[in-house]
Amino acid sequence: MDVHLVADQTMAAQGDEVPLNAIRAFVIVAREGSVTRAASSLGTTQSSVSRYLSVLRDYLGADLIERRGRRSHLTEFGRLFANAVSEPLETVGFTAKRMRRRAAAGTNRIVVRTSLSTFASSLLIPNLQAFSAEAGGVIVDVVSSLSPPTTSDDFDILITRDLSVIEPADSWEIYNEELVCVGQPNLVAGRELSIVRSTPILNITSRPDILPTWLRAMNLSSNDIRAGARYDHNYLALPAVMTGKCLLVAPEIIVSDLVRGGALQIIPGSRAPSGMQYRAYAVDRSEHTEIARSFCRWVARLCKKAALAQTT
Repeated sequence: MDVHLVADQTMAAQGDEVPLNAIRAFVIVAREGSVTRAASSLGTTQSSVSRYLSVLRDYLGADLIERRGRRSHLTEFGRLFANAVSEPLETVGFTAKRMRRRAAAGTNRIVVRTSLSTFASSLLIPNLQAFSAEAGGVIVDVVSSLSPPTTSDDFDILITRDLSVIEPADSWEIYNEELVCVGQPNLVAGRELSIVRSTPILNITSRPDILPTWLRAMNLSSNDIRAGARYDHNYLALPAVMTGKCLLVAPEIIVSDLVRGGALQIIPGSRAPSGMQYRAYAVDRSEHTEIARSFCRWVARLCKKAALAQTT
């Protein structure tokens, strides 16, 4: 039997000690909506979770879960208790992680989370070896997600344009986004902005703000351009614009290397600010706060260097 369960059962029998492990199991049941999924999340058996619930019921003197047919639901008391203890329990876990001082396995490794997948693939990842060499061989794991981060997510750094962290963190402004319209050089060489009236512009559904923002800056409307194919992300559209007879309005920082390499060409007079700002956050709960902060400073320098290259 689970030693934590035995301890909780003993404390419940004594009647004066709070069965914290049973409370944690109940909160996960309430969150997952299922004893089976809660057991999987806890890495234990359904019977152990059921016994935790029994311990907590005996301690509180009230039913927390009731059966309705084949399904289990929280009782009104169970909902009240879950609402009351879930946030404090998460706060305890977060505070313990943030204040932990022991050295963890893999001390030369950090996790960078980003909502900017094209930025990561076009600028960040190609330059990670430079940071690793500068920081003594640090391994940098990169994960992408469009979801708002939570305090239970495993990451040291967040790089984002449209998300924020809800926990203590240091932050850096790393790039004020500039938009440009680009096309394949043979298509756009010698052409002016009027090319957008006759050549399709690709639509990026993950950034529906870009095209309207750029059109306003160019004193154009949607009726002045030809709508092209739709792509979920810029990194999917880049091969299409490099090989096809179409245009793309995109953040300059993600196409700058392709422009310098001759794969794309910027249409003169098409540069405009989007009003969006990229930021890097180094969360306080990171086990490697100094490395995380060093990475944020490095990525800020990387973006500054890329922005300077755009103007030369």
